[in-house]
Amino acid sequence: MSFNIGSSAIGGKNPPYVIAEMSGNHNQDVNQAIQLIHSAKRAGANAIKLQTYTADTLTIDHKGADFLVSDKDSLWTGMYLHDLYQKAFTPWEWHKEIFDEAKKSGIDCFSSVFDETSIDFLEDLNTPAYKIASFENNHLPLIAKAAQTGKPMIISLGLATLEEITEAVETARQNGCKDLALLKCTSNYPASAKAVNLKTMEDIKKRFNCTVGYSDHTLGIGSAVAAAALGASIIEKHLKLESDSGGVDSGFSTNEEEFKILTKNCFLAWESIGEVTYGSTDEEIPSEKFRRSIYAVESMQANELISDKNFRIIRPGFGIGPKYLKDLIGKKIPKSITKGERIDKKIYDQIMNYNKKPN
Repeated sequence: MSFNIGSSAIGGKNPPYVIAEMSGNHNQDVNQAIQLIHSAKRAGANAIKLQTYTADTLTIDHKGADFLVSDKDSLWTGMYLHDLYQKAFTPWEWHKEIFDEAKKSGIDCFSSVFDETSIDFLEDLNTPAYKIASFENNHLPLIAKAAQTGKPMIISLGLATLEEITEAVETARQNGCKDLALLKCTSNYPASAKAVNLKTMEDIKKRFNCTVGYSDHTLGIGSAVAAAALGASIIEKHLKLESDSGGVDSGFSTNEEEFKILTKNCFLAWESIGEVTYGSTDEEIPSEKFRRSIYAVESMQANELISDKNFRIIRPGFGIGPKYLKDLIGKKIPKSITKGERIDKKIYDQIMNYNKKPN
């Protein structure tokens, strides 16, 4: 279960593919959008991601109660939806410049789509992939159209029931999507760590036989690193500039320095997963000398009896293992031995064979 976005291989035995989400953190300034590309590249991200919509493709300009963000804990409390999206959207006339700059900088660039016109627009820019945001994962016509392009698709699963995820996956596959990734996501901004439930990734992978990942809206990097340790093939996190003056998503976004720590630690977490193995790894072999083994701790003459006073289990570990001491206690030693001499397999066999003979 692996596929490519641009030149990056995703899934399988590949390290996590880290996406820096620009969202509205450009603060309606194209120069800041370009700066975010360079920031993402410096921070080690594999991709920079946009969101392609306008306020009018998402909602209508209406001041009714249904269109007001009234949740008291929301970052956007008191804003009407059209006003919020008008403030947050990425102007479509910027997209080509952003795509071109990302290509020049050596970082993948693609976008979340929110209606069918955004797919037509991005096809003209030859986007390498499509993202379906959590709030759109029940928009089956949108998923179908994105799938029909034949491009890889990433779907965030925030808010979706198991039935809705099944419908989304079936729609994607029935419309030609062969390269599909599903991201565990908690659609709260910011989300709490206890609401993340990363164990769900394993169940998603088993149920839908696809690449899995994690879209992170928590504060800090702990959840993202944990996701990488649990096998997430994709990690997505919002990125903001150091000079951010309070954009619509800045409250749950990371700056470049924190993002750099995230990418480094996600890689280390992935690298630590490894495979099932027992015994010494190549790196551990030099440390074997610090294990316990059997040594003579007193000089002895031939035919003396071995006891726990003259043979002991000590460091270093060049002798035979501690389990053999019980076999040796009470036996006669066939030849003299000096203090500090290791009892290796050869000496062990000599002692055992000598004590089989009648003396």
